[in-house]
Amino acid sequence: MHCIIMAGGAGTRFWPASRRHIPKQLLDITGRGPMVVETCRRLAPLARDEELTLVISREHEEETRRLFPGRGVQIVSEPVGRNTAPCIGLGALYAEHAGAKGAIAFLPADHFIFNTGAFLRALGQAASLAESGTIVTLGIVPNRPDTGYGYIRRDQENIDAEETPAYRVSAFVEKPDLATAKHYLTQGDYLWNAGIFVATPEVILSEIKIHLPDLHKGLERLKSSIHTSDFEREIEVVYGQIASVSFDYGIMEKTKYPLMVVPCECGWSDVGSWASLYDLRREEQDERGNLSEGDSLLIDCEGSFVSSGSGKFVACLGLKNCLVVDTPDALLVADLDKSQEVRKITEALKNTKREKLL
Repeated sequence: MHCIIMAGGAGTRFWPASRRHIPKQLLDITGRGPMVVETCRRLAPLARDEELTLVISREHEEETRRLFPGRGVQIVSEPVGRNTAPCIGLGALYAEHAGAKGAIAFLPADHFIFNTGAFLRALGQAASLAESGTIVTLGIVPNRPDTGYGYIRRDQENIDAEETPAYRVSAFVEKPDLATAKHYLTQGDYLWNAGIFVATPEVILSEIKIHLPDLHKGLERLKSSIHTSDFEREIEVVYGQIASVSFDYGIMEKTKYPLMVVPCECGWSDVGSWASLYDLRREEQDERGNLSEGDSLLIDCEGSFVSSGSGKFVACLGLKNCLVVDTPDALLVADLDKSQEVRKITEALKNTKREKLL
């Protein structure tokens, strides 16, 4: 099965560990190795190296190739980020050029999956459904009311009798407030949108042609230059002209194809912030809910996350619900509950032209 790994994100919510030159997906965030490598390792039972295509940012190409020495993984770089629709379109074009047969999967490079078996079974079922010419997405069964994710509302009727049920998608829903998220959890027919899609290259490219004609025009221009010396020049031109648009907004909310969702319970996390990483590593926390790494000491602290990656000793006294991340050139101290807002810091650094810290 051909898989497109979307690895071009900036990872700004993991500042100061994640930086422009080495973002979250290239870091060992969860203790299992660089996240993009772990994503490829997870897919090994379904996809050979030659069936894996990484779509990355050009500035990360050298580091990405260093992580995959001597392997047949395909790496294609975007000159600038243009969100997920161009990324998926480019991946579909590459898969088609490589002669991919049947459905292909499009997956983010920086997610955590605890139960790989359950995840692969759901992905395989989605591929079977997508062979009929539909777009299938995986919906993560929520275990708590969460305001940080978009949701997928499914129909009530199960349309597949395999191990895992499948449903038609009723609607895509924006990130809710807490009361609405609690209601979704009670209803039982709302799933987290993990941004994982399965479809044939033909379906993806035909939908782009209908709903994003400028992007389709650009992809058509690139088609003849794949694996030639002209490709980098051509993609510079194309990416300089196309708009930044998400696949959810550009295609999934507009398509006339019947959309399906396969519910998945696999211990998924998008590891989208320091707080989500703190929750993910609950088993490593001490009896007062503290998580520490590196050379650090916590006294009379509670519910705090301290990460010392600078090589110097970090001592904390009397902290409650705090985040401390120490790197060689920057120190972050924050309310752990506000870690989703760390990108405000990177925006401020951009505005004040402190490029060396980004």
